[in-house]
Amino acid sequence: MKRLLIASALAWLCIATGAQAQPFPSRTVTIIVPFPPGGSTDTVARIMAEKMQGVLGQTVIIENVGGAGGTTAVGRVARAEPDGYTIDIGQWDTHVGSIIYKLNHDPEKDFAPIGLISINPQLLIGKKTLPADDLKGLVAWMKANPGKANYVNQNAAARVSGILLEQATGTKVQFVPYRGAGPAMTDLLAGNVDLLMVQAAVALPQIQAGTVKAVANLSPKRSPAIPDIATSDENGVVGLHMSGWFGFFAPKATPKDVIGKLNDAMVQTLADPAIRKRFVDLGLDVASREQQTPEGLAAYHKAEIEKWWPIIREAGLKAE
Repeated sequence: MKRLLIASALAWLCIATGAQAQPFPSRTVTIIVPFPPGGSTDTVARIMAEKMQGVLGQTVIIENVGGAGGTTAVGRVARAEPDGYTIDIGQWDTHVGSIIYKLNHDPEKDFAPIGLISINPQLLIGKKTLPADDLKGLVAWMKANPGKANYVNQNAAARVSGILLEQATGTKVQFVPYRGAGPAMTDLLAGNVDLLMVQAAVALPQIQAGTVKAVANLSPKRSPAIPDIATSDENGVVGLHMSGWFGFFAPKATPKDVIGKLNDAMVQTLADPAIRKRFVDLGLDVASREQQTPEGLAAYHKAEIEKWWPIIREAGLKAE
């Protein structure tokens, strides 16, 4: 009987060891999208998942988890098993600007970077009847009409950009809170608000249709995806920069070899000409090859935190 028990224990040990030794990935990988379906974050996640699953040899699914500016979803990833099967597609709002919320995770320390996917030009756009066609003209109009410009405040990035606009130009705007870019765009099209700061992926269709005005690209240099839209620097407002980005993050303590496999799938996906074309159509700039590494995203994320956290704290921004 004793020998039988020992044999059974050894058998179970072999089974458990064999299960633990299965190479990653041996089952479905889930990408948590911290916003509802239909937005640019969701679109990019689905583009990436479709191609990555072929590289990984396993199904990659999308799970949309909205709430609290994306921090609900990101907090869930921070607490997930660090095995690579649950990752998130993060961005400025979820991994930098999220400090405006009361968090149960640390956006700086609770994640393992996988790689930077893209740099997303942020555009300052105006309603069709805005009495200015570019940033230089907008500043002149704002100085002649102090506090008259209605500026949409739909997230931390928009609020910070508005504050920087005021500081850089010596003007004042009237902040108008919205729950998201979708409702804000609807009101901008209706002429109910004057200015909106959004990712190019959201604004391009309306710009191309001529229903809104592209005031400025808030990137340090013109975007290869939207080369015709001038930067704020070119319009005389030097240093008014706000670029969005997308990157993959796993829970901290995820094994390096697992991170490596996820990164390889991401890199191969971003190297596909068809994928790159889809990014251009969305107005997104694929990150450089150096930035696509875990180290590249770690450095980029660190620089974003060091730049923006002091500004957010000094402004006393809190979730509305």
